[in-house]
Amino acid sequence: MSNYVVTGAGPVGWTVADQLATEGNSVRVLTRSGSGPDLPGIERVRLDVSDPRQLKDALDGAEAVFHCIHGSAYRTFAWEAELPKAEQVVLKAAKDAGAVVVFPESLYSYSHPDEVMDEDSPRTATGGKRGVRTRLLKERRESGAVTVSVVASDFYGPRVRMSHAGERVVPRVLAGQTIRPVGNADVPHSFTYVPDLAAAMIAAARREDLWNSVLHAPTTAAPTQRGIAREFARAAGVPEPRIKPIPGWMVRALGTVSVGMRELAEMLYQFENPFIMDSTRSEALLGLEPTPLSEGAAATVDWWKAARAAAPKIVQ
Repeated sequence: MSNYVVTGAGPVGWTVADQLATEGNSVRVLTRSGSGPDLPGIERVRLDVSDPRQLKDALDGAEAVFHCIHGSAYRTFAWEAELPKAEQVVLKAAKDAGAVVVFPESLYSYSHPDEVMDEDSPRTATGGKRGVRTRLLKERRESGAVTVSVVASDFYGPRVRMSHAGERVVPRVLAGQTIRPVGNADVPHSFTYVPDLAAAMIAAARREDLWNSVLHAPTTAAPTQRGIAREFARAAGVPEPRIKPIPGWMVRALGTVSVGMRELAEMLYQFENPFIMDSTRSEALLGLEPTPLSEGAAATVDWWKAARAAAPKIVQ
């Protein structure tokens, strides 16, 4: 049995903690709300990980820290204000505790997203949310702490809600409603199954020879947005959904009056052109393979069905 710390209980942090506890490890989950999986071996602690005074004792005895918190809003200013500060606190505390810090990372910092992105692709993007991710990677390298960053594309899977393959797609597929993806629904776009990301993060934490590197989470060959919606429909046993994309020009136009749309418009390059990551090398290094899309889609649909059944009914 090993001792681990997980910061955050979103889909990534929750899944990492779940997998670690299922192995029989001792896991301390740190969140402001005190949330996290309710499983044997998991201690849920309510604290602010950006506060060094609160964090110091929480990392005692930890072999690895899985830092899985995200910004409070999908906006550049929120990321700039929150993420670097929190990471610096975690990096210092982990360095003092002698623990490796494992980060889930995105493809935002990649300099040439129009090309297939692998572990050697340059990560020097500037401006907006892309620039924030580049800064975070740089500061991890310079921190003096031992780190591993595991890159994933857009998430799908159980517990994934705020995603282009989450609440905007799966519940609508189950309800027989029209799907409204942004950009071009028929260009390849990589999607990473969150349990595969969690497994890669855990494996990387245990491989000293891979520390202080950037790896890619196992990710299947890129489907299209239309293709992944079809997989969800097939898994649910329902008719293929109607797809009616929201064109990029409309998102940009709405961005002139809506902050949320403006933040989305910044990332439209991911959905108007092929957006493909290659995880072949990291899969070989970690001894892992991506979950087949059909299997991941089935587990995702099952989770959404269970979540919908457990939701409180509105009394008319």
